[in-house]
Amino acid sequence: MSPPVDANANANLDQKVLQYENFINEVLRRDLQKVLDQRDSVYEKISQYLQLKNSVQSLQDCSSLKTEVDLGCNFFVQAQVEDSSRIFVAVGYGFFVEMNHDEALRFIDKKTSQLTDFTETLTKDSAKIKANIRMVIEGLRELQGLSDVL
Repeated sequence: MSPPVDANANANLDQKVLQYENFINEVLRRDLQKVLDQRDSVYEKISQYLQLKNSVQSLQDCSSLKTEVDLGCNFFVQAQVEDSSRIFVAVGYGFFVEMNHDEALRFIDKKTSQLTDFTETLTKDSAKIKANIRMVIEGLRELQGLSDVL
């Protein structure tokens, strides 16, 4: 005797539901977490550039600078910079460029603008992934014949 048709249909339905749940948990939620982590990393970079901007603006106001320099192994010495009109700015990939204060401020403004645009793109991507998760969840509800409980 063959099993009833309803038992096969229920088994197929359960298998489909399991596949969709795995897709949500293994693919969509992982992708969402990656995008959100990347966005947080970009926000951290923006924060660092804004700190640099504040430092450069305070350097513009003083003629010389007293600071501590790490010689290595957390061994610090006092240092005085007589001419702080030119600074080295990390531009990426381990490269530093010597700039005056105005050039550095312009670079920082451009870089923060680019990073802000990138965060907006990442925010849109996360919204799309969230919408896909919601769509798959709605599909699961339809498959299971559940009404909307939200």
